Amino acid sequence: MEPKSILGGVIVATALPYREDASAPAGLAVDYDRFAEHCDWLVANGCDGVGPNGSLGEYSSLTDDERRRVIQVAVEAVGDRGIVVAGVHGPGWHQAKHWAELAAEDGAKGVLSLPPTMYRASRSQVVEHYSRIAEVGLPIMAYNNPIDTKVDLVPDLVAELAQIDQVVAIKEFSGDVRRAFEIAERCDIDVIAGADDVVFELLLDGAVGWFAGFPNAFPAESVEIYDLVRAGRIDEARDLYRDLVAIFRWDSRTEFVQAIKLSMEMVGRYGGPCRPPRGPLTAEHEAAVRADMQRAIDALANRRSVPA
Repeated sequence: MEPKSILGGVIVATALPYREDASAPAGLAVDYDRFAEHCDWLVANGCDGVGPNGSLGEYSSLTDDERRRVIQVAVEAVGDRGIVVAGVHGPGWHQAKHWAELAAEDGAKGVLSLPPTMYRASRSQVVEHYSRIAEVGLPIMAYNNPIDTKVDLVPDLVAELAQIDQVVAIKEFSGDVRRAFEIAERCDIDVIAGADDVVFELLLDGAVGWFAGFPNAFPAESVEIYDLVRAGRIDEARDLYRDLVAIFRWDSRTEFVQAIKLSMEMVGRYGGPCRPPRGPLTAEHEAAVRADMQRAIDALANRRSVPA
């Protein structure tokens, strides 16, 4: 099954690097040079695009100027080698639409949007939210994250959203892998795996993309999982996924941003600190992430040392 829109494939929800700067919010300034290098590295390792200004990109901790500049840097770094899908999350449609307008102006090829944040919106309010963003004209990936928003984009509501011309994909983060089939039964929309620790199952059930967190640390291996499933080489994909799924589970935990940044450090990338409200991992959580990540690193090293 081929994606119906350009929003399929492996798109990385990019982590955002900071550098110490006493004049910046919380003493941390966005390191745009490192961010550009990271976006370049991801697409060079086979990823189809990047998704800045998501929750992993700490969008809610950014100033308005920073939030716009992040998109501009990503677009410049990726160029024509991939796509930029800009996070445009906002409490109201007027804010989300504003960020979508800027994203279009700055060269993003699509947008990712939660339903209204900070408010448990009604069904009609959710539909209006996406209808207003659609007026900008960019393809929209709706984002179902009922854990954080308390608004669940259930399959029949997804079907209603799919009637909006620009809503072409749904990032499914409920953790309920049964939804892929029901969404497909109800409407014609691309289902995108939104949680790393159910990506294998959702891809088997028809998802055509992965809006992913841990490719920040394992881009090539993540693309390999995606490509193997798409090619029908299921046993090979399962074996590789099994090596990584323990660390992937941190993508579905409250500490996912810190865990992914630590994982990046462990493979020689720059992860760095987070802005408030996120603080450092507790000693217990850090030890657990390090243990899961080291097992993944060792398994991949062993895999590479075994002749094909």
